Amino acid sequence: MHDISIISMIFTAALALICLLLILAPFFKWDTFKQFSSNDQDLSATKEALLTTLNEIEFEYKMDKISHADYKNLKRQYETEIASIMKEEEKFVDQSIDKDLMAEVEKEIEAQMKIYANKKGEGK
Repeated sequence: MHDISIISMIFTAALALICLLLILAPFFKWDTFKQFSSNDQDLSATKEALLTTLNEIEFEYKMDKISHADYKNLKRQYETEIASIMKEEEKFVDQSIDKDLMAEVEKEIEAQMKIYANKKGEGK
């Protein structure tokens, strides 16, 4: 009988700790452990949401639902936020791009454009 009460006390304590963890878990920021790729995805999602909102504002302005002054203020505000997100995205891209590879790709593009221009010039 004594063994059953010790086991039940241990089980009850473990169950109580699990319940406490589940209750307190939303108060902790687990997303601080995410990697940069998820941050980049968050930026893309935020940028898409802002662009959608900007389109909706423009539509509402064209439908005369908001005033010109409100439209200009909102448009400026959202464009500023989008520009800052694009700058942050550019930082991520700059960090992940190999400069030598990019230079080689640009040379190939220029060579292909010259070939295309020559072919177009011959056709005239």
